[in-house]
Amino acid sequence: MDKNELFGAIESVLFVSGEPLPKAELARVFDMTPIELEAALANMESELAAASRGIRLYSTDGTVQLVTAPEYNDYLIKLLAPPEERELSDSMMETLSVIAYRQPVTRADVEAVRGVRCDYAVTQLLKQGFIKELGRKNVVGRPMLFGTTDAFLRRFGLKSIADLPPLPQMEEDDAE
Repeated sequence: MDKNELFGAIESVLFVSGEPLPKAELARVFDMTPIELEAALANMESELAAASRGIRLYSTDGTVQLVTAPEYNDYLIKLLAPPEERELSDSMMETLSVIAYRQPVTRADVEAVRGVRCDYAVTQLLKQGFIKELGRKNVVGRPMLFGTTDAFLRRFGLKSIADLPPLPQMEEDDAE
């Protein structure tokens, strides 16, 4: 399959799916190794951007999807009206931050950092799809472990958890 045919096929599959597809699934569909797929996606991404196309590839560590080109957002807003994003409360942002930086993490771990209960915030973040259950911690009581999702990455414009800004260093008090 030549490059243009491959790009057209990938574009078609991503368009029809309408949601992020696991890269492993794309590699399987196109009978490619993960390295070959990454190279093809990188090439396709740069060609779409260079041609000022209305779509772009958005890749995270494990998924890829078609998204609209940001330079055309004004037209989309005129067509669709501004999207209503639910605001995240301060407690939800704090809880989400602890989960993002310390994942996998339990509710008790989050509460130990924040110093307050986080049941409501965790429930809301699960409902909005910013966090997910990753399994259970192998300790007494087997509490649920939480981590962030691709929806979290998309909301904050990240491609990977590694793109999170570094935490500020805490200065130690020199009270002597």
